[in-house]
Amino acid sequence: MSPRKSLFFVEDDLSFGAVLKSYLEICNFSVTWIDDGKHAFSAFQAGNFDLCLLDVMLPHVDGFTIGRDIRAVDPKIPMIYLTAKSLKEDIINGYRIGADDYIVKPFDTEVLLYKIAVVLKRTDNSESTDDHMILIGKYVFDPVLREIKLGDIKQLLSPKESALLKLLCEYKNELLAREIALKRIWGDDGYFTTRSMDVFITKLRKYLRDDPSIEIRNIHGSGYIMSHNNR
Repeated sequence: MSPRKSLFFVEDDLSFGAVLKSYLEICNFSVTWIDDGKHAFSAFQAGNFDLCLLDVMLPHVDGFTIGRDIRAVDPKIPMIYLTAKSLKEDIINGYRIGADDYIVKPFDTEVLLYKIAVVLKRTDNSESTDDHMILIGKYVFDPVLREIKLGDIKQLLSPKESALLKLLCEYKNELLAREIALKRIWGDDGYFTTRSMDVFITKLRKYLRDDPSIEIRNIHGSGYIMSHNNR
């Protein structure tokens, strides 16, 4: 199983930034978020990232300048601009800097997720593009695209469904405590989120029902154990 990909995210809109960061983390990315252009380049140099998501209109230092600075020290890192600047010259400027994609706000977060996955697959030469796939009995689970496949049949999962299934895979044949799942995925282990997780478990059982070797058992008051036969 591949480690989580690390994203460098620069965005000054605090509300949008918090929501997108949370969404990407639910989708199994590690996210470093910077909300001021003047801190971006030093934060990039201090980390180790797999892909950059950059806004253009930022306080103190704009995203194009940040992109050029990053390109000067790391010519190969994937880079996607997420910006409201939609003029042709801005888009061309982004690609001239070396962006792999240029996405104009507002955009669909699901589309962004697919674009990130495609860019990472295209640019990652250090490992097979299928290394992140997880076998669950007869199914193939792709936690990046949030898909489970059985033959030619695909099922797209919601971010929380995918995150929960990945946790169950990490704890295969072992108890996944309710508190761990609730806090990592929902950020809360209260009554209503517990009930919500039970609904998601029921959905996962339904998605995986065509392989009778897969079992997700409810350990009363404690959590769940998933077991299955790998092909």
